[in-house]
Amino acid sequence: MLDNAVHPAGVEDAEAVMRAELARGDALAGNVQPVLRHLLSAHDAPLFSDEVLARVRGMFADLARNLLTAANEASPSAGVRDPGGTEHELLVRALMDRRELLLHVHALAIEWLLTDRLQARAALDPVVSPLVQSLVSGDDEAAQALAMTWLAAQARWSQAQRRMGLPFTELPGELLHGARLALRSVLAGSAQRANAAEAAIRTRYDEGSSRLGLAARLIMGLGRDAGVALALDRAGLGLFLTALSLASGQPRDVLALSTHEPQIARFVLALRAAGLTADEVSRQMLTLQPGIVVPDGLAQIGSDLAGAILATGRYGG
Repeated sequence: MLDNAVHPAGVEDAEAVMRAELARGDALAGNVQPVLRHLLSAHDAPLFSDEVLARVRGMFADLARNLLTAANEASPSAGVRDPGGTEHELLVRALMDRRELLLHVHALAIEWLLTDRLQARAALDPVVSPLVQSLVSGDDEAAQALAMTWLAAQARWSQAQRRMGLPFTELPGELLHGARLALRSVLAGSAQRANAAEAAIRTRYDEGSSRLGLAARLIMGLGRDAGVALALDRAGLGLFLTALSLASGQPRDVLALSTHEPQIARFVLALRAAGLTADEVSRQMLTLQPGIVVPDGLAQIGSDLAGAILATGRYGG
């Protein structure tokens, strides 16, 4: 059952603490993207050799290459451009200037870093989680087929992350639209080439078949049993983040970026809003980030109040 009860004793203090923590984390989040964009654009990149920054840069470079390849294939008469030349660099910068796209790529980098750590620390397979394994071996043919398709998509994503790759076919629809606008700005000198590139990209794109699209379909297909995906050690991080986003109403990318300590209030409030008890929240955090201490007073915050607090934050409704 969902724990919606809010006990009167101490609830005002607990709510005040969580609102303050949420505001502090959101204020920090507001500074992250401009700083990240500056670091990624810097030529003295060795000074910023952190794994996440390197991965974000690698994904933007790969995304730009994929988009330009689609443009070149759609207009072969225009000649083949150097994928590592000026046009490519201009597109990388144009893509980085799309704030929501930068947020998404940053979130993917964090997700992979956590996925890799969970495999090393908790032996949680990055592709085949216990939940997916049970669906694949179950009697429901539709769920079995969807789980198998998700497995293939998750395996492709894992391989792409190992080489810091990001196909444009894996972007959410609204972010692909922004990427197409960035591409059009770089190809402004040739409207015919830009139009052909956009047509080719649209033809190859199917959001429902992307990893994130499949994850949402799989979670929603569980119906009343979707709560099982809120157990990280059972669902795996990819499905867990999608399930938490659907259950809490918080953007998936924001949740991925809220898994580190300065913004942890948002993450634990999302878990609470999704219906987990305070003890269940502590267990999930122990699996995800053992060194992080769950804020005091969480037991006094019921799921309805947690949702209400989240709604007042930077990413609230």
